[in-house]
Amino acid sequence: MEHKEMAKAYWKKNLTYVGGLLFIWFMASFGAGILFVDYLDNFTLGGFPLGFWFAQQGSMYIFVIVIAAYMVLMNKLDKEFGFDEQD
Repeated sequence: MEHKEMAKAYWKKNLTYVGGLLFIWFMASFGAGILFVDYLDNFTLGGFPLGFWFAQQGSMYIFVIVIAAYMVLMNKLDKEFGFDEQD
């Protein structure tokens, strides 16, 4: 595979990962914390309404998980395209 084609495929897959992970974060923060808060408030987590929990804490936890998932996915992608760090 030519270098330009390889770089194009790498960035296409990278943008797919970024788009998917940002969508997950958006749904956890804006979706669960604002759009679906009335429905989620019917459930509780730790004594607090679930919608409130997502708005105050849940989206931050999801963001940390999204960062960790991006790290894992990018390490896998780097190995797939031969850009991984080797000692």
